[in-house]
Amino acid sequence: MTNTATKQQNFTAPIIVMFALFFMIAFVTNLAGSMGVVVTNQFGASKALSQLGTLANFIAYACMGIPAGLILRRKGYKFTALLAVIIGFIGVGIQFLSGYAESFFVYVLGAFVAGFSMCMLNIVVNPMLNTLGGGGNKGNQLIQWGGSCNSIGGTIAPILVGWLVGGSIQDATVAKAAPVMIIAMVIFAIAFVVILLTKIPEPHMETAEEKAARLAGTAKKDKHSPLSFRHFVLGAIAIFFYVGIEVGIPNTANIHFSGLSNVGPAIAGTFIGAYWFCMLIGRLIGGSIGGKVSSKKMLLFTSSAAILFILLAMFIPERATITLGKYTVPWSLAFLTICGLCTSVMWGAIFNLSAEGLGKYTAAASGIFMTLVCGGGIIPFIQNAIADKVGSIQSYWLLVACLAYLIYYAVSGSKNVNKDIPVD
Repeated sequence: MTNTATKQQNFTAPIIVMFALFFMIAFVTNLAGSMGVVVTNQFGASKALSQLGTLANFIAYACMGIPAGLILRRKGYKFTALLAVIIGFIGVGIQFLSGYAESFFVYVLGAFVAGFSMCMLNIVVNPMLNTLGGGGNKGNQLIQWGGSCNSIGGTIAPILVGWLVGGSIQDATVAKAAPVMIIAMVIFAIAFVVILLTKIPEPHMETAEEKAARLAGTAKKDKHSPLSFRHFVLGAIAIFFYVGIEVGIPNTANIHFSGLSNVGPAIAGTFIGAYWFCMLIGRLIGGSIGGKVSSKKMLLFTSSAAILFILLAMFIPERATITLGKYTVPWSLAFLTICGLCTSVMWGAIFNLSAEGLGKYTAAASGIFMTLVCGGGIIPFIQNAIADKVGSIQSYWLLVACLAYLIYYAVSGSKNVNKDIPVD
């Protein structure tokens, strides 16, 4: 009884820190997505080029995923988190300066640097929360609660950018959105101090014996890796598609509806914020039922529902509107907003299913996982390139195909068929 209480007390502080980092991941990532409307106006970017900030942010995952996994393994969670916060501060600072430098290149560079930070933070928070939750349904549940904090950050960023810009896309400039970037830098500074003063468990850090063997060149080469597990490989692909879906739905909608005279940046930004708020609601629900409902069932249900909502958004004419107070909003935007309820629990479910049974390969798997998060930049870029050719609404067929893969993963691909591989 005493040991259990002590363990819970010791784990409270690191769990709170992980939740705070989850908030920053979404806030900074959605800052890059929300700025797509701004760069379309200030720098004359096409719909595809407006996604370069998001693309740069997520391509950083492809560059940093595996190295960050090695840093985590060798230096631990605390060192990795502190380094990530410093890099994040620098990245947002560069984006802040881009408005005054009047340079699209500087803006994209800042988004790229910030992406390194987001990758490293993701590598810290997901395996840590899964470990603190003991894996299984409880591990998924803790990730879902952390994801709720992620959704709060994701909700705030586009709303702030939208209302700072105003009612017309012609007024959109980086300088007008500067207060959001200042807030992000302040939060990074506070996070650095809090992490520095918090004791964080290091369950996946290499031991002194392992470090000595590595430096001496006598470390045993493991014939297996996370890639030896079929369910992990298919899960990593699922993450690539999922993050593309999660980001592609609001980013494309924001650019499209911000350009409509009867909607504009402020209202579009509010609804995109509502999309992330729907993710918050979904994650709170997921956190509540995560200990009872399997990750497989969660993923299957939400992927199927998301396809339904996207198809409704695609086939209902934009002239069909809903009146909310003094605003008239297309039903298509409303259905895309509701998709946030579906995408909310997918990350935790996929991560949980993919990491199940990996044991000592979990840290390395997290690095590979984060590499595939680059789908959050690649898929929206491809989607908006399609939008430039056939229209924004028709570009959502790409996301329907991605969701179909998630259904396959939930039904069949997530089964661990490599239980004979030792993981202790």
